[in-house]
Amino acid sequence: MSALSRRNVLRGGLVATTAGVVAPGLGASVAVAGEGASCGPPPPGPAMVGPGDPRFRSLASRGYNRRFVGEPEHVWVAGTTAHVVRAVQQAVDSGRQITVRSGAHGFENFVADPAVRVVVDMSAMNGVAYDPGRRAFAVEAGALLGEVYRRLYLGWGVTVPAGWCADVGVGGHVLGGGYGPLSRLMGLSVDHLYAVEVVVVDRAGRARSVVATREPSDPNRDLWWAHTGGGGGSFGIVTRYWFRTPGAAGDDPSGLLPAPPAGVLSFSVSWDWQQLDRTSFARLVRNHGEWAERHSAPDSPYLALYSELALTRRPSGSVLMIGQVAADSGAERMLDEHLAAINRGVPVQPVRTLRNQAWLAAALAGSPGDPGPVYRLKVKSGYLRRRFTDRQIDALHHHLTRSDYDHPGGSVSLYTHGGKVNTVAPDATATAHRDASIKMFYVNGWEDPRDDARHIGWLRELYEDLYADTGGAPAAADGAFINYPDTDLADPARNTGAPWHALYFGDNYRRLQRVKARWDPRDVFRHALSIRRA
Repeated sequence: MSALSRRNVLRGGLVATTAGVVAPGLGASVAVAGEGASCGPPPPGPAMVGPGDPRFRSLASRGYNRRFVGEPEHVWVAGTTAHVVRAVQQAVDSGRQITVRSGAHGFENFVADPAVRVVVDMSAMNGVAYDPGRRAFAVEAGALLGEVYRRLYLGWGVTVPAGWCADVGVGGHVLGGGYGPLSRLMGLSVDHLYAVEVVVVDRAGRARSVVATREPSDPNRDLWWAHTGGGGGSFGIVTRYWFRTPGAAGDDPSGLLPAPPAGVLSFSVSWDWQQLDRTSFARLVRNHGEWAERHSAPDSPYLALYSELALTRRPSGSVLMIGQVAADSGAERMLDEHLAAINRGVPVQPVRTLRNQAWLAAALAGSPGDPGPVYRLKVKSGYLRRRFTDRQIDALHHHLTRSDYDHPGGSVSLYTHGGKVNTVAPDATATAHRDASIKMFYVNGWEDPRDDARHIGWLRELYEDLYADTGGAPAAADGAFINYPDTDLADPARNTGAPWHALYFGDNYRRLQRVKARWDPRDVFRHALSIRRA
């Protein structure tokens, strides 16, 4: 979920948008290469926390989506890969279902599932350091994006293109591809992923850690590939990632990952909903879609610009757009042109707010006013290669302005996509969606559990109406985003179109199944949308 989502919580609704050399001034981070090694000071734990422990409630209920609160028998707080191996082995030996939690931003009940008896909490494994042995930056799975940005930038002047929200955990974010404001310029997080350390379980039931790299000669390379977009919870528990940009040469860490822009122009734009009728709303959405189509190619002059257009419900008061432009790219001119194209023919003058910021300040700002995990959520997703059709835009307008539903919290957000993301072949990583111009986040948020059916129902009606021509779900050629998981897509009563796995993984699914069969033959790691064994 992006900064715009959280900002709007305070307005009464929910809107989606979206290891080494010691680093100078960053304390005693130590460079370590190899399995089971730690990237920082002596680790905590392992601690096996049960219901009688005062820490248990905090650990068991750490999920962002308040619809789901787990009831595990215990939570392991792991400080090293060896701790994770121990936790997994004990769960396998006792026949208990196990899962993992990193930043806790999951949207479905993959962790807070009644069938899950053991949770491995990765929040104590948050090291970030340079590993000279692998010429790559090691990032432990419990690190939050903001801390990754801070340490990489202050230590070496580099970054990994990843999400906008600073409190999202690396562990699950990268597994779905890892997308954010710099991705049009730099690609996805997984496009810079060199290696991954994973705790797996073999056919005999033995837990062990494995390091898999992208090197063509690595016999474990298929395990690396599966973690470049295959989603979490299918193959094992990731404890560490290593990042190095393909083709980066030399031993100077500052040249092994991209450098972010020195500054960014952050912007917020709003259109008064009361001044938008059906025709002007349609024009606004159509203009935005056409702009995204024109500028999704890798050679677009607008790759430095990223925006999120949030089509909110009318009771929220405004249609909103936020984003940022790399400040060394003629930022204000680029934004002026972007807004002029989107607002062409729309008889409503938008109000905009601009802020020039140092890149790191913007990256760490995350979500101003984030009240924390107080909302019950339902989310859905989709990609677009071409803009919404006029029929779909009409359906959007209907559900966003319905008079029989007064809740302000629902929205459909359209993120500009493509650019460098679309330079990678769809089978080079497990992220198959390499020709999209827009990524979409559908969300509804509320507080009272008694309202679950009503608010989930509204979002389902909007989504299924929007995709009525393709069985209530996106067309297979467009697809959906696994990090915004939606179990409705696996329900034949709600999706009569493309299979859920085709929407999330495209033609890569069969290969993912083969990886699953090799590395998790006992199906230890599973959830409602995990990779099925072939």
